[in-house]
Amino acid sequence: MPTPVHDRDHIEFGPFADLFSEALEVPAPAPADEKPEQSLLAHVWIVAAEIKVEERVAKLADFRALNDLGSGVDADRRRLLTGGVYSAAALLLPDETWWTAMAQPPAEQPVAGKRVGRGDVATVRELTQAFSRMDQRRGGGHGRRAVDEYLKSEVLDFLRGRFANDETRRAMFAASAELAYLSGWMAFDNSEHAVALSRFNTAVKLAARSGDAPLSGHILRAMAHQSLDLGFRSEALKIAQASVHGDRYAAATPRERALLGVVHARTLAADGQKQAAARALLRAEDDLSNARDGIREPDRTFFFGEASLAHETACALRVLGDHQRAVKEFQRSVRTRGAAFRRTHAVTLGYMGATLIAQGGVEEACVTWTSVLDAMEDGIYSGRARQTVVDMRKLLSPFRKRGIPAVGALDARATMYLAQVD
Repeated sequence: MPTPVHDRDHIEFGPFADLFSEALEVPAPAPADEKPEQSLLAHVWIVAAEIKVEERVAKLADFRALNDLGSGVDADRRRLLTGGVYSAAALLLPDETWWTAMAQPPAEQPVAGKRVGRGDVATVRELTQAFSRMDQRRGGGHGRRAVDEYLKSEVLDFLRGRFANDETRRAMFAASAELAYLSGWMAFDNSEHAVALSRFNTAVKLAARSGDAPLSGHILRAMAHQSLDLGFRSEALKIAQASVHGDRYAAATPRERALLGVVHARTLAADGQKQAAARALLRAEDDLSNARDGIREPDRTFFFGEASLAHETACALRVLGDHQRAVKEFQRSVRTRGAAFRRTHAVTLGYMGATLIAQGGVEEACVTWTSVLDAMEDGIYSGRARQTVVDMRKLLSPFRKRGIPAVGALDARATMYLAQVD
């Protein structure tokens, strides 16, 4: 593990490269005689070593244990991560001094390295857009290693290069942050949660270097989403609050504001703050309604529209116990989502089936879940979508002996699917 350094400018082109390269690798296991809690196998990189916080960096859970957990969210994962990765991510969020310091240009340019121009920035952005669209169609289990390889080779060389001007430097750090974020999101979608957190942390630091506050908010929003899905409600709320703080929300475009706001609303709902969650949902709806032609939205928000807002709203309503309205929002999401977003469509259908069966609509749930399997069997590689099939079988369990034909047929099909992909 590298020794933290405190010279912000030095880290830009010296040890920073090593940190970035290491952050994209799955750390080696701790020695056999070393206790997991003694192993500093990863940092929460959103905390800046150079701002004298090394004494507060928590020791994280043993990655061997994390890798052995498999997919899905179970009690063992919760026990291992509680007090480890996610509590550290929440408690060690940097203050505004860190963000300001990180956004300052370096004191001097490197004397070596390739010259980096606007065309190089465009290349990174184009690749990010291509893989983002693939992720939406096929899921995070397809293509992430290619993204990581490009990050570790081409992008790292760009970051160590000589920039035409500071505007280009910031643009390259922002483009690199978006690609690292995409790698994290793909890992999250494929239930590779330790890998996802590592990538998100790298992305936040790159975004801070760029000075792009809404981009930092976008990445923190993803971290809050991941933490929430894993059941860490308090930590999720703290990260979501950071994502909408200051210019991370205020300087964002309407579509991105809606995205940040609706995830914040979900964390408020999970924390039991019903009225605050309702206000946040309404604000997110207002923000999205203000997204119109003539406003240049960042490419990273291409996926977020009425269907996505309805999906996230339904998730919040479900947590609040309003299953009837949740089903309506899930239905609106399904009805309005385009064909290019097949992965999220499968996840939405899975959640909607779970909400229907909670209301007693067993046969309606079976019809909905059949559509999930149709999508999954057509080539979606997503741990989140797969988890909806696992949850489906658990929720169907009380009905297996009741002689409901739809239940038996769906359960058999789900069993066969899981046997093929596990």
